[in-house]
Amino acid sequence: MAIQRIERKEYLDKLIAFRDKKIIKVVTGVRRCGKSTIMEIYQDYLREQGVTGEQIIAINLEDYDFYELRDPKKLHTYVKERLKENIMTYVFLDEIQHCEDFAGVIDSLHIKKNVDLYITGSNAYMLSSEIATLIAGRYVEIKMLPLSFKEYVGSTGNNSELARKYTSYIENSSFPYALELSGQPRELKDYLDGIYNTIVVKDISVRHKFSDTMMLESIARFVFDNIGNPLSTKKIADTMTSDGRKIDVKTVEKYLRALMESYIIYQAKRYNVKGKQYLKTLEKYYVVDIGMRYMLLGSRSTDVGHILENVVYLELLRRGYDVFVGKVDELEVDFVAMEPKKTIYYQVAASVRDETTLKRELTPLQKITDHYPKIILTLDEDPEADYEGIRRINVLDWLIGTIE
Repeated sequence: MAIQRIERKEYLDKLIAFRDKKIIKVVTGVRRCGKSTIMEIYQDYLREQGVTGEQIIAINLEDYDFYELRDPKKLHTYVKERLKENIMTYVFLDEIQHCEDFAGVIDSLHIKKNVDLYITGSNAYMLSSEIATLIAGRYVEIKMLPLSFKEYVGSTGNNSELARKYTSYIENSSFPYALELSGQPRELKDYLDGIYNTIVVKDISVRHKFSDTMMLESIARFVFDNIGNPLSTKKIADTMTSDGRKIDVKTVEKYLRALMESYIIYQAKRYNVKGKQYLKTLEKYYVVDIGMRYMLLGSRSTDVGHILENVVYLELLRRGYDVFVGKVDELEVDFVAMEPKKTIYYQVAASVRDETTLKRELTPLQKITDHYPKIILTLDEDPEADYEGIRRINVLDWLIGTIE
């Protein structure tokens, strides 16, 4: 059976928009989220536009065939020897973080004439201060995530039975290849376990030289188990210590940073809506894939509300927002989604059919006095409602884009 290839149109359109621009295109995201595939799709697009095979240089540094090109000098020489004079050459360097001093290679290639450069990486370290400084102002980052619910539904051919498809989406994973393992729970679990272990053991422990991999895994599990809950590094350290695994706050911070660098968890900072200031305590964490959370914690962790919150958080990131947890006096707004000229407030709840729950979700939004949109997203399959300017809409319709 041929492997299904999902076009990932939003990402493809971004690459096309930057084609032939003198700027380095950097695609980042967790392992197996589809970075290599989008590069292949884009290369097919270039060929359709008349670009010849000789004009495309594609190197995946995780492919053993290219192992020796992890040496920066050899990588630079290999690419340089294949550049074409007086015609654009498209250079794709996949998982570039495997090449030591890759920033120097990229910088050198970028300044050559007629080179259009695309790189991918599955660790945020590659854009850390010293690297970003070397290529500052000369790159655009395209942040990639596993499949959105809209893309997942699109792969099924139609928009029917959204509730059933949502259940499948969160249980069976949003990683693109997981679609091929539908109906094979054991193989799916092994696949997700493989991604998780590669990230935690190979990418994080080895690169950071963390000797206590078990402690790193304990912290990862704790965060996976507490998505959507306010967490402090002190609380994590205290919980670990009370469970007999003594750890200090600084080590927790170091481990959390490494997990975030690998895009396996995301941190939402808090924002004081009335004071318009960012707060430095009690952040919330969300995971890159709910299916991986099920794999790690088992089906006991079916916290419907927080899982939905996690899905909405990632969707807001996909839509290009900076996302914060809002503080309004002593109350909380689930998400403050910000763009330079636009802010939207979101509450997320599995159901608000109960009057008490509805009142609880409305109250923080009612306390906000500005005129930005305020929305409650819920799984309730009820007609859209309006509470004095606060909209309540079905979250699945919002996720697939039939409601803005």
